[in-house]
Amino acid sequence: MPLNPDSPLAKLMATLPRAGRVEWIGLRPARDEAMTAVERVQATTEGGLGGDRYKGGSGKRGVTLIQAEHLPVIAALAQRPDLQAALLRRNVVVSGIPLVALKGRRFRVGDVVLEGTEDCDPCSRMEDALGPGGYNAMRGHGGLCARIIEGGSFGIGDAVEAL
Repeated sequence: MPLNPDSPLAKLMATLPRAGRVEWIGLRPARDEAMTAVERVQATTEGGLGGDRYKGGSGKRGVTLIQAEHLPVIAALAQRPDLQAALLRRNVVVSGIPLVALKGRRFRVGDVVLEGTEDCDPCSRMEDALGPGGYNAMRGHGGLCARIIEGGSFGIGDAVEAL
């Protein structure tokens, strides 16, 4: 049941202290290939992110996002001294905004409007990427899946703002 938009809880959930920022962008050119880091990306409702393997439309998982603030936590839980964003196979690393607050909401990244659809749970590939326990290290920190509502482009340094 959706919250009454006038309820105190709905107001708290809608209040974000500031905009976030795009820190990294990666594309998966094909299944099982390494991520390719890019400075800027084009997004379309019918084609997803240009250069990403999910080209058939944005769907629920058209764009995957993860919080930069969670990367050190995942690294610590996986007992890794450092962690490259590309290992986690998410398209966008953002900082400064809690992604959980964007689930079920529309938000803007550069000139692109996205809608948070569901948690981006880890897959079994995280065991290979992060080592034994990698799957569990990412649980609760996997980020957010989103669909593309309005196409455009975004790049590193662009704002991430709830609408």
